[in-house]
Amino acid sequence: MDFAAARRNMVDCQILPNNVTDPRIVDAMTELPREDFVASRFKGVAYVDEALPLGAGRYLMEPMVVARLLNAAALRSEDIALAVGCASGYLPALLAKIVSTVVAVESDKALGDRAEATFSSLGLDNIAVVAGPLEKGNAKQGPYDVIVFDGAVGEIPATIANQLAEGGRMVAVVVGADGVGRARIVTRFGGIISGRDLFDAGTPVLPGFEREAVFSF
Repeated sequence: MDFAAARRNMVDCQILPNNVTDPRIVDAMTELPREDFVASRFKGVAYVDEALPLGAGRYLMEPMVVARLLNAAALRSEDIALAVGCASGYLPALLAKIVSTVVAVESDKALGDRAEATFSSLGLDNIAVVAGPLEKGNAKQGPYDVIVFDGAVGEIPATIANQLAEGGRMVAVVVGADGVGRARIVTRFGGIISGRDLFDAGTPVLPGFEREAVFSF
């Protein structure tokens, strides 16, 4: 399969028509081999506009949703970013091509080890994979200019919201009480955290982030 052609088709048909205006995101998605972040049996469908299973209830998010979330986050080259859920590493790898440093927290050792091996093979040396429960984020290396959830959540935990730096941006797909997932951007300015919805998205929920969580914007 011509994966380079598949990447170009993904960008032309899924990314550019959906208001993704940051050329750095477009370039990163054109360059990064998404097929390296899925199991062998899914390589042939790595560029379809669907979430792909990684095992243990985890998914590789849809390319269009990832691109629009990152576009909304207004990434800066000097940013320090937290990826809540490293998974197989595609989202942290995209971030790493744009921002200064990425901290990717991961609760599944097998996924984290696999992601680190992929990062090494791609020469991405500005990503730190941290083992730990996803719902706690990683306060030790915070606060963060950008926080991105690699999967949908029922609500955004206060523990993670409090790791957002002044002027920071946090993006996630939040599934409401009506069962509809909506991409949301949350910001902190003057110590005040506020958020707004951006677009609908059917991204699968991260295990442990069902609506039992107690904090929402």
